[in-house]
Amino acid sequence: MLNIKEIEKELMKKESVLDELIKKNREIVRITANSIKDMHAGKIDSAKTLLKKAEVEIAALRKKAPDNEPTHIMQEYCEAIILLYAIEEKELPSSIDLNATPESYLNGLLDCIGELKRQMYESLRKGKRKNAERYFNLMESIYDELLPLKFSNALLHDFRRKQDVARIQIEQARGELL
Repeated sequence: MLNIKEIEKELMKKESVLDELIKKNREIVRITANSIKDMHAGKIDSAKTLLKKAEVEIAALRKKAPDNEPTHIMQEYCEAIILLYAIEEKELPSSIDLNATPESYLNGLLDCIGELKRQMYESLRKGKRKNAERYFNLMESIYDELLPLKFSNALLHDFRRKQDVARIQIEQARGELL
């Protein structure tokens, strides 16, 4: 006898979990984006509160669906945390510190270069040249560390394109700094 009804029930449960994951993904991405916006506005305490909220949501997501690593979310989270550490002039966290997969971490690092560029411009606008130079040097350092990595798009989705974008951002920033 075919067990189609049981299969349907099982698939409906899985679909329900996936629907919830998609909703949570969007929510967490919004939280991290708002934290970055707050950092650029100098609202560091607010940004930290949002990042703590994101951290709690990510942990809950991992618990609910341990087989579905939230790669995109973690990439966004890594980007935001790395920016926060840069703003606070702390040593940048590792993928282990952030409990992130290598893919999420590396893409988050590359995405952060654009945010560092924005911080550099803001520092220049405020007449804080030393700060601007620090952000620029950090951008270059991250790029230089990641430049030797060459993997297929199947393994590191979008990584090569992001490397190219980062290179362009650094050259634009260099022009502004000079």
